[in-house]
Amino acid sequence: MRPHPSSLRTVWAAAALAVVSVAVPLLPSAPAAAASGGTPTIKLSAGYLSGAVGASGDPVVTATVAQSGASVSDLTVAASKTSKSSVAGTGDVLVTGTGGTRTVAVTAHAQGYTDLTLKVTGLGGKTATATLHYAASPSVQRSADARYPTGASDASAAVDAGNGYLLVANDEDNTLRLYDGSASGAPVRSWDLGDALGADKEVDIEGGTRVGNTVYWTGSLGNNKDGEYKPDRNTVFTTTLSGSGAATSVTFGTAGHRLRDDLVAWDRANGNRYGFAAATADGQTPKQVDGLNVEGLEFAPGSTTTAYLGFRAPLVPPKEGGKALLVPVTNLDQVARGTKAAFGTPVELDLGGLSVRDLRRNDQGQYLILAGSWAAEDNSAPYALYRWDGVAGHQPVKALDLPTADAGGWESIVSTPDLSVPGGRVQLITDDGSADLYGDGTAAKDLSHPEWQKSRTTWFTLN
Repeated sequence: MRPHPSSLRTVWAAAALAVVSVAVPLLPSAPAAAASGGTPTIKLSAGYLSGAVGASGDPVVTATVAQSGASVSDLTVAASKTSKSSVAGTGDVLVTGTGGTRTVAVTAHAQGYTDLTLKVTGLGGKTATATLHYAASPSVQRSADARYPTGASDASAAVDAGNGYLLVANDEDNTLRLYDGSASGAPVRSWDLGDALGADKEVDIEGGTRVGNTVYWTGSLGNNKDGEYKPDRNTVFTTTLSGSGAATSVTFGTAGHRLRDDLVAWDRANGNRYGFAAATADGQTPKQVDGLNVEGLEFAPGSTTTAYLGFRAPLVPPKEGGKALLVPVTNLDQVARGTKAAFGTPVELDLGGLSVRDLRRNDQGQYLILAGSWAAEDNSAPYALYRWDGVAGHQPVKALDLPTADAGGWESIVSTPDLSVPGGRVQLITDDGSADLYGDGTAAKDLSHPEWQKSRTTWFTLN
């Protein structure tokens, strides 16, 4: 019996469907796009960072991360290893942010060094690392009021740049650095004036004061530590400020190079009362009780031309218990242009056997004098703040004994508050150049990385 044609059509249709279903099998799901992402990357804004035990607002670095084929929000960053956990462990590293740039902060627990490994983990479990070389200085007194300007360690003079910013000189180079006085970290801007000054070596800037938008700076005027005369130290110069705060800009003004010679000639003409000729002779070092070393500069009451030079050395007479010396330069505005200096009557102040490390006048004509030892390079000797009205014959009054024993020596006054108002605050800066900040016997000025070099500012309340 032959099958009916309609039955054959049914069988052929079923067979065709079977062939089609076999010829087009189901494909497996495609892999997720993220699994094909590349190796992530991590780059630090700086490979070196410093902090301090117990500090507030230590410097930070940023980590820039990326991974091809992935969103930066899918990347995580954390510390994965430390070479010395007693200084800072992996749990002491705080990474914040979720974008392509993360902020990395470290909390120090002990003085010393450690290498911290920072690891970025991307999609697919892929990783990359970067090393942060970290150095921690010890805890200091009044740590909550302390901040650490980095990039140099020998802060020697400072002026107020407005809005909480300060312009700081360093006695180991000819660079002025602008810092946010409320934070620790690198300078916002800097200006190397070596070429403008025509200097072969450092001017050894030790004093600075501001009148309007003009800042007057002076070198120490003395011999160097080996008793050698270096002409660049015999410099008084000006800079002009424009803008304020973070927007401050500095331009070089003028310079004079004869104030030391004029001081010696003036003293010789007045019977060598202060021994400037002997103090500047070949082989005589400046940091002696009978040496010559200028560290303070400030204008006299009501004047924009007569300025006091404050002497770290000599004391008068040059012995323990001697008085501190101020010499008025009555034409400082012209001295900074190379004119011969004229001098007023010197002022001798009883600072309890201490000498002038800085002095600063405010708009009310009130002065603060930072007094310290002619010899000390650190805070091993007494330091104090004195109030003074700027009038010759009126003796200063001690306002505050400054804490000692911490690294560095008190070096500069940023600005003087109104001393008639209780609770005025003053910001001081230390010179930490000779300090062993990290416990390895290396002076801060000799550290190979500027991120590890630092000074310290501290706020003190008066009255």
